[in-house]
Amino acid sequence: MTGPRQDDSPLTLATLGWSRFFAEQCEPDEAGLVPARIATVHRARMSAIAEEGPIRLELAVHTNTGEYTVGDWVLVEPGTHRLRRLLERRSVLARRIEGSKTPQLAGANIDTLFIVTSCNSDFNVARLERYLALANESGAEPVILLTKADLVKDVETYREQAAALQRDLTVASVNPREANAASVLAPWCTEGRTVALVGSSGVGKSTLVNALAGTSDAAPQETGGIRARDDKGRHTTTSRSLHAIAGGGWVIDTPGMRTLHVSDAASGLETLFAEITERAHLCRFRDCSHEHEPGCAVQDAVKQGIIDPERLARWRKLDLENKAKTPEARGPRGKRR
Repeated sequence: MTGPRQDDSPLTLATLGWSRFFAEQCEPDEAGLVPARIATVHRARMSAIAEEGPIRLELAVHTNTGEYTVGDWVLVEPGTHRLRRLLERRSVLARRIEGSKTPQLAGANIDTLFIVTSCNSDFNVARLERYLALANESGAEPVILLTKADLVKDVETYREQAAALQRDLTVASVNPREANAASVLAPWCTEGRTVALVGSSGVGKSTLVNALAGTSDAAPQETGGIRARDDKGRHTTTSRSLHAIAGGGWVIDTPGMRTLHVSDAASGLETLFAEITERAHLCRFRDCSHEHEPGCAVQDAVKQGIIDPERLARWRKLDLENKAKTPEARGPRGKRR
């Protein structure tokens, strides 16, 4: 559903997620332009939602739709719906694909990012840490959702492992097919707020989108089952779109990510591994790798049982990957910044 909300109440900029952050970007000579929020992005066309409802944007000949993403706020001409300008994002979910010079945009102006994982072989702390680094870097609040909890005897084991990955991390369990699925997520889905779902294919993301949007959703997301031989899901969602949540707010569905490289995520990793990064300045050497150097405060914490050595090993792997895959910023004449 990429149109008016299910309860047919009139759309306003506030219910679409507009705030002072966006209003203050508008120049005096743009007073006649109409704010609209991107609902779908395709190679040669884009649609949006304004106070008048769903609209198809009129694009200039050389518009690069790859520079826009679902959830963006833009200014358009009234009547013609000609796209005039993209507003600065409050948060943006992006990842760099192998071989690409620019990050792939997955959603913008997201308040809460639900990281969905199943209580089966899909549950993988190393992969969850990658998603958390991505979420932290985006500026959205991460929340881990455990699905298929009804298929295991002890869901608390999964909950404790997930909660231990980051300080003050919220973890909730939800059955996407139960009638109360939307009510479990209601605290994050109030009017004007935007959530998005990420996770492996087949963990229940599309089913959750359908539950949030309501059963009368005009274009429900396709859902797929689980392969019995390996508990892996079938890839169902193939594009991103903005859906109205039945009780208020908006949800962005995203395709399952088969590979998730960590890049451009230095601050996201600092938040994720706070117990490590906070001790780094106590090390004797400024460029300490926390591996074998004398006077390493992090290694001391490992010996004291404060830091899990396996956690430190995963931090080291992600830190090295982030440095290797993040392009160096260069200034005039190609000089390193």
